[in-house]
Amino acid sequence: MLKTFAYYASVFYKDFSAYTAEKLEAVGLHYGLMFFVLYVGKHPGTTPSALTNALRVDWGHSQRSINRLVEEGLMSKEKSGRYYRLNLTDKGKQAYALCHQVFFMWDGLRLSALTPQEQDTLLALLQKIAASARKSE
Repeated sequence: MLKTFAYYASVFYKDFSAYTAEKLEAVGLHYGLMFFVLYVGKHPGTTPSALTNALRVDWGHSQRSINRLVEEGLMSKEKSGRYYRLNLTDKGKQAYALCHQVFFMWDGLRLSALTPQEQDTLLALLQKIAASARKSE
């Protein structure tokens, strides 16, 4: 069977999802919630609307995810004027650091079969594909 880029993208997605679930379970996160924590960690004080747009998720899913993170004590949601502002709690900041580590750990595991030069080439090519995909949206 011919293997396509889409095939490999789905293989890596499934593998990374399973890996993150295993590593982040201890802090009450899974693959999907990880991106909410990462965004708020990089953009403290952001609004739910900005978060929803940046992650390209629907409003209902975003609100359920935010509420879960607030209930789990990872994020705060406070009214500021007309808007709610999102910030990570101390527990959320620890989860944020772990999320970053998960990316690097997974890369280290999966790219270990390649030489450093091959890794650089692969990442450069993937960056080119990702840039092209963003332009076509």
